[in-house]
Amino acid sequence: MNPRIEIYTKSFCTHCQRAKDLLRIKGVVFTEYDITTDAEKAGEMHRRSARQTVPGIFINDVPIGGCAELFELDEQGALNLLLGLIIPPVESLH
Repeated sequence: MNPRIEIYTKSFCTHCQRAKDLLRIKGVVFTEYDITTDAEKAGEMHRRSARQTVPGIFINDVPIGGCAELFELDEQGALNLLLGLIIPPVESLH
C-alpha cells in the first residue's frame, strides 16, 4: 500500500523545493498545498503539526517535520521504509 504524503509549501521557498525534489527523486506521489496566500490551509498545517514554518511534511497523517528532518530520515535510511520503497527484513524464526 502506498503511503499518503502531503507537503505544505510556500512559493519561492528553497527548503520546500529541496524537499519536493527529494520526494520526486524517490519516485513517490505527494499532495502539495501551497499556503503562500492561503491562510486557511496555513492554519490547517499549524493545527496538524504545531509548526509555523514550511515545508510541513506528513506521511500517513503523521507530521515528520520539514526539509531538514526529511533529509535526516533519508540519511538514516528510514525514509525509504516510511515511503514504502523497501520492505522491512523478516526476522529469522531460528
